Amino acid sequence: MAERTSGWPTVRPEVVAEVVAGLSARLQKRLDGAAAKLAERPVTRSGDEWRVEVDEETVLVLHAPGGVVAEAADVRCGCLLAPACVHRAAVVTLCPLADPVEEPATAEPPERAEPIGPAKTAKQPDQPEPALTAFELAAARHLHRAGCAILAAGVSGAGAVAQAELLRAAHRARLAGLYRPAAAAVAVVTRVRAARSGAPDHRLADLVAGLRDLLDLTTALTTGFGPVAGLRGTARQVYGEEGGLRLYGLFAEPVLTATHAGVVSWAVDADGRLSTVAEVMPHGDAAASAPQAVGAGNRTVRLGEAPLSHREFSRAGLAVQGATRSAVGRLGAGASVRAVRAAGAAWTAEPPAALWAEPAAAQVARALAAESLPYESRPAGSDLLFLDVTLLGPAPVGQGGAPQLLARCAGGVGTSAGSGDGALVVALRAGHEHPGLAFRANLALLATAPGLRLRVIGRLERSDRPELRLLAIGTPPESLEDPGTAGPGAPGPAGLPALVVPADRAGRINLGLERLQTADLQTTSPASTSPGATVPVGVPPTDAAPGLPATVPYGPPAHVLGRRVEQTVTTGRYALAPGAATAAADRSLLRVAGLATAAELLDTLRAAAVDQRRDVFGRVVPDDHEAFAGAWLAAACYTEELATALCSAAWAGEDG
Repeated sequence: MAERTSGWPTVRPEVVAEVVAGLSARLQKRLDGAAAKLAERPVTRSGDEWRVEVDEETVLVLHAPGGVVAEAADVRCGCLLAPACVHRAAVVTLCPLADPVEEPATAEPPERAEPIGPAKTAKQPDQPEPALTAFELAAARHLHRAGCAILAAGVSGAGAVAQAELLRAAHRARLAGLYRPAAAAVAVVTRVRAARSGAPDHRLADLVAGLRDLLDLTTALTTGFGPVAGLRGTARQVYGEEGGLRLYGLFAEPVLTATHAGVVSWAVDADGRLSTVAEVMPHGDAAASAPQAVGAGNRTVRLGEAPLSHREFSRAGLAVQGATRSAVGRLGAGASVRAVRAAGAAWTAEPPAALWAEPAAAQVARALAAESLPYESRPAGSDLLFLDVTLLGPAPVGQGGAPQLLARCAGGVGTSAGSGDGALVVALRAGHEHPGLAFRANLALLATAPGLRLRVIGRLERSDRPELRLLAIGTPPESLEDPGTAGPGAPGPAGLPALVVPADRAGRINLGLERLQTADLQTTSPASTSPGATVPVGVPPTDAAPGLPATVPYGPPAHVLGRRVEQTVTTGRYALAPGAATAAADRSLLRVAGLATAAELLDTLRAAAVDQRRDVFGRVVPDDHEAFAGAWLAAACYTEELATALCSAAWAGEDG
């Protein structure tokens, strides 16, 4: 029986490229309009088939076993022009892109993952790395040209045809074994679609980063700069034998993207290495994605036969035999893996406590260094920070900025956590902005409890001031409690709150999956008649958090160049040539701040945007946009490096 649905099945990227390529030039011009009209039509689902009534006489059917349209023949239309009709092309451009088909695992891990020892050095001069073949080079150039075209068109001009061309180039690159640039191209198309549709999870910074990575990879491949093996990437993760592992759960966080939802659990082993196990599935309905992510926390961890949900695993432990783990810390769930439930460990006990012993500055340096690695090569938890903080309360950020929750970080600058020296003020942000997750509500409740001491886990937010996306909180160690308290989590002295959670939560809260209650934040009432009596935290007095800054200033005007880099991605090449007054103002602002290189890069970018040949009639002659893309890439990479340097300086306590 058919049922109404608001979602679409996913579609392989190569299917989109094939179907759109089959259109005539006349129909390609109508594709975006046809897709917009089709998006308004009701969709019904019956088993593995999705049906759309284009009009009274035409029905469009998508056959998607397992929710994935795997072949062009699975898209059928009843109109007279089918299969070369605009309806088939329109519907595949509306469907989310599916993950690429994984290639069979290689018997040995890639050479870049092998340890370097006395018998093997990082580079063998007498064994030069093989260069790209002619087929690989042609695929890389095709991908580069398609990426340049997307950049020059901008989000507003990168319609379905331009997206399909990039997907076609990505498929060709994947067939050539260029897995990393192919994946980067598919990610760009996904983000362009999100931007054009106004999806709530769209972030312009993510799209800019995606285009920068794609053009950086293809430029390196086509010019012969950089290690070819690292630029190629691998088709899938390779898992190595680990034998026996004793894992201690740390926390769990929801995962929510445009196409997938679920949960990932983090654990630490006896050697202090972080590992992950995930339960992430595609979703066809954006409205149900957040409940799917939250509900995944109650699903059983796919690791052996241990009857543990992800929520339980975040507070318990596992003893694993026959364990497998990838180079980046993902745990395998093969048939030979055996796991039984074991005791967990408090964040204040070993081995988890060692994560908080590392100085904050060293943690930030590690996180920033990992950002330069490909996403699939970053070690698990490389972007996580483990800090002890004291909440200060909300304060505005920048001139006229919205208030953010601020906290003082213990041992913030080059000191061990908990030392109390070199305290640093950090802005705490929600781990994910989706309102269907608990992050924002929990952060709002924490803002009412200045003076609260916490042990936290968060993800570094690269900014010119210290910022952290809060993922989990727990009770601090006794060394951070005031004398006279009963121990970790006990209510503090009069007027100051403490985190008091039920015993079954092991003194920690997964902020994306679980909601804090007012009763979890308690304080000793000064007017209480019985010693030690506690009351829920309410709106605190104004002097509860002395030293709260009135505002958190911004650093140097790096945003001037970054704004033009983002403007290019949004509006395209032809909107980047403002009046002379605007260009002079930008140049002056950057030079006064000592950013002379940024000023030169911005001038070069503007010049490249308007540098186009014209024919004898004065008409612009279309080019391949490679010179312009090169200027934009230089500006984007400089902005990236400058942002990293400013973030490092901010966490080191240096003035911007």
